[in-house]
Amino acid sequence: MKSNKTILTPQVKTSLALLGEQIKLARLRRQISVIQIAERAHVSRSSVWLVEKGSPSVAMGIYCQILFVLGLEKDILLIAKDDELGRKLQDAEILPKKRAPRQKKKT
Repeated sequence: MKSNKTILTPQVKTSLALLGEQIKLARLRRQISVIQIAERAHVSRSSVWLVEKGSPSVAMGIYCQILFVLGLEKDILLIAKDDELGRKLQDAEILPKKRAPRQKKKT
């Protein structure tokens, strides 16, 4: 069986690595060990380690569960919140369509 490997752009890899680093720093600021996070999130220590490395192979649910344990679960709601490009594209479609003027009915 052929495995489907997702190819990530360098920007996505960098973003995931930054996310992992931010999660790690949040854990360290709270002085919580990897073992404690793993137990509270009901995941393995290796999963926590992979999250902190920004691994794309970890399920998003695990990222969310770890954020919940850190008290940062609402941060996930900030993803794609300010979709500037999407709003511009949407606004471009809202422009009124030009129509021919109505013809008067002859009575």
